[in-house]
Amino acid sequence: MASVYLATIWDDARTALGDNCEMDRIALEGMVFSGRHGVRPVEREHAQEFKVDVKLDYDLLPAGRSDQVEDTIDYRLVYAIAKDVIEGESVELIETLAHRIAERVLDLKRVGAVSVRIAKRPESMRPIEAASVKISRTRR
Repeated sequence: MASVYLATIWDDARTALGDNCEMDRIALEGMVFSGRHGVRPVEREHAQEFKVDVKLDYDLLPAGRSDQVEDTIDYRLVYAIAKDVIEGESVELIETLAHRIAERVLDLKRVGAVSVRIAKRPESMRPIEAASVKISRTRR
């Protein structure tokens, strides 16, 4: 019963502060990197283009009020994580790449959840536009 009461107080306080949603979202869309990933050896021999979208749930109320980058996620950190994973160690599955990006983004302070979409267009799969995966993870 006490937790229901506290949740109601919290909801009322956030509404009074001008925040009317559970969590805000930051999105970095259309990042493009080169990497050597794939099940087939030929996919790992030559670099391919990977498109990455990262969306993270984060309370943006403090940043909206302060206009200070310290109160939000510096987009350059998320970009650097995606770049490091895609341009780093070769793996077979884009699922693995998405998982690694998600884990590292969730390690950032106050990130509540993250979704990662990775797409590639392997030569062997043309004329399709892309093969992609999208995963979502939450902080435990």
